[in-house]
Amino acid sequence: MSLRPFVNTSSTCSLCCRTVEGVTSIRRGLLKHWVWTQDAQEFSKLFMSLLEDTLSAQKNPDVRNIVQKQFCGEYAYVTVCNQCGRESKLISKFYELELNIQGHKQLSDCITEFLKEEKLEGDNRYFCETCQSKQNATRRIRLLSLPGTLNLQLMRFVFDRQTGHKKKLNTYIEFSELLDMGPFMEDTAGASEYELSAILIHRGVSAYSGHYIAHVKDPQTGEWYRFNDEDIEKMEGKKLQLGAEEDLEPSKAQARKPKCGKGVYRSRNAYMLVYRLQTREKSLTVEIPAFLQELVERDNSKFEEWCSEMAEMRKQSVARGKVKHEEVKELYQRLPAKAGCPYDFVSLEWLQQWLDESTPPKPIDNSACLCSHGKLHPDKIPMVKRVSEYVADSFYKRYGGGPRLTVKALCRECVVERCRVLRLKNQLNEDYKAVASLLKGPVRCDEGFWVGKSSLRSWRQMALELLDDPEEDADQSNGNMNGDTKSKDETSSEKQEEEDLKFNEDIVCPHGNLCILENERRVVSKDAWEKLRCYFQGAPEFPTSQDSCSQCKILEREGEENEALHKMMASEQKASLPNLFQEKSRPCLSSWPEEVDELYVVSKFFVEEWRKFVRRPTRCSPVSSVGNRDLLCPHGGLMFTFASMTKEDSKLIALIWPSEWGKIQKLFVVDHAIRVVRRRPAEAGPDPPLYVTEPELCLDCREGLLCQQQRDLREYAQATIYVRKVVDNTKVMKDSAPELNVSSSEAEEEREEARLEGEQDPDFNQANSNPKRQKVSHPNYAAYQKQGIRRSTRHRKVRGEKALLVSANQTLKDLKIQIMHAFSVAPFDQNLSIEGTTLTEDSATLGSLGVTPESVVLLKADEPVVDYAAIDDVMQVCMPEEGFKGTGLLGH
Repeated sequence: MSLRPFVNTSSTCSLCCRTVEGVTSIRRGLLKHWVWTQDAQEFSKLFMSLLEDTLSAQKNPDVRNIVQKQFCGEYAYVTVCNQCGRESKLISKFYELELNIQGHKQLSDCITEFLKEEKLEGDNRYFCETCQSKQNATRRIRLLSLPGTLNLQLMRFVFDRQTGHKKKLNTYIEFSELLDMGPFMEDTAGASEYELSAILIHRGVSAYSGHYIAHVKDPQTGEWYRFNDEDIEKMEGKKLQLGAEEDLEPSKAQARKPKCGKGVYRSRNAYMLVYRLQTREKSLTVEIPAFLQELVERDNSKFEEWCSEMAEMRKQSVARGKVKHEEVKELYQRLPAKAGCPYDFVSLEWLQQWLDESTPPKPIDNSACLCSHGKLHPDKIPMVKRVSEYVADSFYKRYGGGPRLTVKALCRECVVERCRVLRLKNQLNEDYKAVASLLKGPVRCDEGFWVGKSSLRSWRQMALELLDDPEEDADQSNGNMNGDTKSKDETSSEKQEEEDLKFNEDIVCPHGNLCILENERRVVSKDAWEKLRCYFQGAPEFPTSQDSCSQCKILEREGEENEALHKMMASEQKASLPNLFQEKSRPCLSSWPEEVDELYVVSKFFVEEWRKFVRRPTRCSPVSSVGNRDLLCPHGGLMFTFASMTKEDSKLIALIWPSEWGKIQKLFVVDHAIRVVRRRPAEAGPDPPLYVTEPELCLDCREGLLCQQQRDLREYAQATIYVRKVVDNTKVMKDSAPELNVSSSEAEEEREEARLEGEQDPDFNQANSNPKRQKVSHPNYAAYQKQGIRRSTRHRKVRGEKALLVSANQTLKDLKIQIMHAFSVAPFDQNLSIEGTTLTEDSATLGSLGVTPESVVLLKADEPVVDYAAIDDVMQVCMPEEGFKGTGLLGH
């Protein structure tokens, strides 16, 4: 239930807190977690358990057992065999009695039902040890001893079989101020008269929502107090008043409120009753320890100091408010400037702050209203207010600031420029219609001019932007507040990035001449060109008599020849190496063919680049060499073992048939030949064949590489991991192994190549998804980490998965906070696991937990399931019980 916090403020708890060392820290710790309180009964049990466990370590036996003495009683489950009359007794302790109120109107009836006899018959028969068989029997509860403080839990929340949800019983229950437990006790010799000490009220008609209110009686004065969250109210007349709580929640079929006798109360919202033993107050004497008394006095002293400070601050605030009120009252009448009298311009935003009495105004700042000449900009007039000179003098004298804008502050140059721009804009509308009309007419070939089609479509907007440029410059120089201005270099770089092509530059080739693409331009008449040139003085001019760029024509012919050459080269290489082009046709070390005794190794990067060229020879550069040097260490030894080439390093190498290796040597420049040879035993036998590599493995460099790889996995910074949300222990989408599901289709590879290196993945909502990996610095294999070797890190994206940037030194708690922002799941509702291992230690680092770059962390969230059930004809949102997960109550 999503209920507001309830604080158990009964006098018994306060008595314990006065006599126990360390209770103050427990109380403060629980205050942080009461916001998650869902059920007051559950909270009471957990709090008592936590308090009892904490006090069990105290040296003083009276302190160690104070919870048991105060709240613990005993009752016995007594079972009597109907055959032999044997009686068995099981003694148990209790801290509260859970009473069923369904079908009852009085508290005594509820207690009677709790102690009533139960028949054990049929399938529920009792096994009698005397009869050595199952017999019919009777069972009942006998109260043996009662605690000093008796907690009675009224079971208002019951399970409704029809709806399958809990519901609240809103029936009235009658209870008295004095409760005699003598008739219910087995031994009536002891004291058994109790008086009502506290009541917990649950306001609300549903078991899934509501609000708790506590009524607590002061044992010293006998006065009742009402606790409603932070509001504490003292009741009049030393009497318990429940009418306010009962009237606030009227039901549909509410009957007339029953009348109660003296000392008797009726409530349909009472949830927990606390009774105190009457004789206990007379015999109990409490001696407060000196150290605890000192702590209380110290806390009281700090509280009184805080109250004094608050009172002084309030006094000063009231005094400042009165002064400000008088000032506003005095100046507000003289604020408007009369006709013919001198006046000033003051920032309108500052005037609003001045009128707001809650915040003291800052010095006047008129800088946002200035133009590039340091005067009042005509377009910023709405940002200022004209005030009288007398009020302006008072403002600047009291608050300072500036610059002061008098009647002569309006910039004449900006006004003139503004008028000129307005006239040009009006003229632009006329010229736009004229140019559109001229473009429809015929054009003589010898008198026309070339204009870019893109420029013609947007020339009006470009002209408007040129007219508005001076205003934008003024905004950038003077329109920013303090601290918002950008440096010149930053502004110029942003302008250069965002600046588009100017008018008619869309038909200019890289050599500064007329481009050769005739479909990107059109001929306009001389009159139309003259009107366009009035707005774009420096625009490139190309008469129709001017030829296209000769250099571009030559490059175009060369490009066509190169494309034809590349197509022919790709066709020949594809025909010569058909197995290299097809992924499935290449050999595999795990299934070595019997008829072949040697295989050659090349870089996987070479194969991928060659396949790209063969597929798209006009877009990709041809491959001229096989760079096997990158697979070797600086000493010339191989960096891979035969076993690693069949598993984790298989993504870095490609195997070649011997017949194809000869063709590769003819088509490409090969720097180093690497091969794997299978040597069969001399005699036929059970011995397996021996696999060797040429060149041989360099052990030192191999060990260094493995150590560095492990170190990089444990000591990384700003690496990408993937968090995948699962529902009902099933992944949102079927997992797919990247190495087994890499598509070789041309369309997919085109999509992969079209994405720029480091470009943000659109499926992931992460700000910086381009992590920088640490460079390998080991001297023995520095050459291994070249750009020629490219480890395949393509991750198969799954729905419900997001990428996060993490570092090895950040804790699991930090990761949960990132997941909370990404998936809107609270940290205490997150169940994280990686490769079947559950991640639970919040203070552990990701590196120590084995969370490496490109890892996939599974997230299972304990999320509420929304269901709607009709409870008392009111639609309520049903949330699953979350208990006190994430609070300090379960820490013990």
